[in-house]
Amino acid sequence: MLKNILKGIKAYAGTFALISKLKLWKYFLVPVLISVLTAAIIVLLAIWLSGSIGGFIAQIWIWDWGKEAFTAVSNFIGATVIVVIGLLLYKHIVMALSAPFMSPVSEKIEAHLTGIPAHSHTNTTFSEQLWRGIRINVRNLAKEILFTIPILLLGFIPVIGVVSTVLLFLMQAYYAGFGNMDYTLERHFNYKESVAFVKKNRGLAIGNGIVFMLFLFVPLVGIILVLPLSVTAATLKTVEILKKDTLTIKK
Repeated sequence: MLKNILKGIKAYAGTFALISKLKLWKYFLVPVLISVLTAAIIVLLAIWLSGSIGGFIAQIWIWDWGKEAFTAVSNFIGATVIVVIGLLLYKHIVMALSAPFMSPVSEKIEAHLTGIPAHSHTNTTFSEQLWRGIRINVRNLAKEILFTIPILLLGFIPVIGVVSTVLLFLMQAYYAGFGNMDYTLERHFNYKESVAFVKKNRGLAIGNGIVFMLFLFVPLVGIILVLPLSVTAATLKTVEILKKDTLTIKK
């Protein structure tokens, strides 16, 4: 697992140069716009709602003594909840809406790596790619929410709280990597087969997603570069595995 996580991280090396070599930057214009607008909306909502959530939680404390301290803690909890929910929604909204634009990028990279002309695999339409992206990301969002709630509750337990933060980050990384890998997988596998493929190679998904998530903490530049670099890195490793599987089958 750890070895594959490192492979997923190392795949980012050289992605900037590859995108430039294949002249792919123009394909990222719409996804980058989607990314920036989605991030802006979520940040504005976070600013607006964090205080309200904190105030709602603070009402639980009915005593005057310790009211300020409890209110401060409540505001922190409110902000944390908003950040977690914001990250959850951001990546799935952006990945789902960007699917029709990212699939052609992945296809061109695959053609470059394999020498097999584009459109030689399953040829899907814009609407089919969008629907596939929405379906995958809604499924992943539901799974994340299901796992996030108990992990957040763990965070209130002393000492174990640190572990819950790591678990949350790794879980978000896994589903981010999942989405990036699916831009390639949609040409080769159906929905269920893709889910099975990513589960089998979850280390690569986590490694790809770790860098994806770290990019989001870099103001502005992060949300601009996160999709181009992460999708390219995911495609490189996914195609590498697919090539190995094909050679194994032929033998």
